[in-house]
Amino acid sequence: MKLDRRLPAEDVDEHLDLELVLVDGLLLVGAMQQGTGRQFVAQSGTGHAFVMDDSAGHSGPKPVEFALLALGGCTAFDVISILRKMRQDVTGYEVELSAEQRSEPPTVFTRVKINHRLHGHITPEAVKKAIHLSESKYCSVGAMIGKTAQIEHTFEIQPEEKEKGGADEVVPVRTRVA
Repeated sequence: MKLDRRLPAEDVDEHLDLELVLVDGLLLVGAMQQGTGRQFVAQSGTGHAFVMDDSAGHSGPKPVEFALLALGGCTAFDVISILRKMRQDVTGYEVELSAEQRSEPPTVFTRVKINHRLHGHITPEAVKKAIHLSESKYCSVGAMIGKTAQIEHTFEIQPEEKEKGGADEVVPVRTRVA
């Protein structure tokens, strides 16, 4: 399997000035009792494998959970890369995700909340800019999920405590990104 096959320009719609990248994958039926369970082993084009299952089998995340985690990973990759380029001193970073889904099929996401929790010496302006760039330009997973869901970003900055001087109070900065 190949991950990064590029289509020649003549194979792309003549009105688009784009180069398309194809992403391959493989989905294999996992070991399960006949007639029950829906466990699959997924393998990416780069050879990484993982198990996905439903809530009954509970041997791996459900596919929709992978979609939410992919959104968190996509925006986190962007934000940390941008902050590093801005020479921000990030010593820790977590992304917390929550989502609401339609009750009727297809049970797409209708609202997603992403809270970026950062540690270090970081300016709120830099975080706002990094999140904005991820959301508006770089995060392809966000662009797809954003077709059905309102995506809301918030962030918290937990400054590192000063090593010398000791007892300074550390106050986290919590901000909603519009």
